[in-house]
Amino acid sequence: MSTHTAKRYNERSSVERFNGRLEEEFGGRTVMVRGPAKVMMHLMFGVVALFADQLIRLTGY
Repeated sequence: MSTHTAKRYNERSSVERFNGRLEEEFGGRTVMVRGPAKVMMHLMFGVVALFADQLIRLTGY
């Protein structure tokens, strides 16, 4: 990471980091369904996948 990027990363709160990862890595930007219930379901799948990713990183597997 460049110095500027590292500084910005350290200034972000944990909620901003979580939302950023959800958007960039787990499909939060490219929802391809219509309707609030379907959008919520797809975002929750991303949250579950993000949780599993963090759990795997925590346990070291």
